[in-house]
Amino acid sequence: MDVSAGGVEGLIFKQAIRGDLGKLSLDGQMLSVLMSFDGKKTLGRVAQELGLEMATIKPIVARLIKYKLVERIETAVNAVDQEFIAFLISQLSVAIGPLGGIVVEDGLEDLGYAKTNLPTNRTAELVNLLSQEIQREDKRIQFKQVMLKKIKEKGY
Repeated sequence: MDVSAGGVEGLIFKQAIRGDLGKLSLDGQMLSVLMSFDGKKTLGRVAQELGLEMATIKPIVARLIKYKLVERIETAVNAVDQEFIAFLISQLSVAIGPLGGIVVEDGLEDLGYAKTNLPTNRTAELVNLLSQEIQREDKRIQFKQVMLKKIKEKGY
């Protein structure tokens, strides 16, 4: 598996059990990453919790895979559709201006996702995170209300 490519923030890994672990030498950072994989957290979440950039964690995960210390969890996560993302960007742009799209991408990255793999159960968390970027309280409230209505309409 190539973790050096983009869009891997949403991948989930778990620790693999090996009998010959004593023969391997892991540095502190590799050990921290290994211990953080619980089969539930995304790679983006692990990076965020450890304070690591994706550029730093990707080669570490590649080595852990090479040493067969971690396995990817195949998940059937329901991701939001692109119409929802487009609507989110348009609504945030109304509230803060033309940088709405960039702020949405930054918010997704902060949560460890991309536009294509945000799970439906994380939409409210993203909306709340993005609303913090809206300075005017009236616009923030309106943004939250419109997005909550859209989330309910979509069944997320």
